[in-house]
Amino acid sequence: MKYSISEEKVVFDDHYKMVKAKVTYDTFEGNHISTTRLAFERGDSVAILLLEKDSHSILLTNQFRYPTCKNADGWLLEIPAGSLEENEKPQDCIKREVMEELGYKIKMPKLLSTFYTSPGASTERIFLFYCEVSKNDKIEKGGGNEHENEDIQLVKIPVSQITSKILELKDAKTILALQWFPLNIMNK
Repeated sequence: MKYSISEEKVVFDDHYKMVKAKVTYDTFEGNHISTTRLAFERGDSVAILLLEKDSHSILLTNQFRYPTCKNADGWLLEIPAGSLEENEKPQDCIKREVMEELGYKIKMPKLLSTFYTSPGASTERIFLFYCEVSKNDKIEKGGGNEHENEDIQLVKIPVSQITSKILELKDAKTILALQWFPLNIMNK
């Protein structure tokens, strides 16, 4: 099956971009569909599930998220995450983000998966990692990047509470990571 993209142009360019294009693609019955589509170009991101082994806790962030205010949420518990900078490797980005947000130095994050956040609307992919740390790995304050107006709180969730906590969470990458944990770490 094939597709083609034409007449692609940026229709909004601020902190993020919105691109509009004419797309033509094959159908499963052997025909073609031609239509206009929009794509939110956010760039790729990284996220990480962190286990602090000595406290037997998962490390989460609590931070304000403007887009969630429409549904009266505002602050969300999430795994640490951030946006890749141009030409930055995902492993380097996640190390930088964990230091900025939580103040922990991580050594060898393990890539679990790469996935789209909302493939019907956004080009963003997330590189999801896992890593174990100790209390001694917390070498800086954390709290977010001041230049990005971040205010991030570290939240430790005991591993014993993960399965009950999943139903309270609103962030998809965090739910996915916390579902992975019992299947791959807790039950081994």
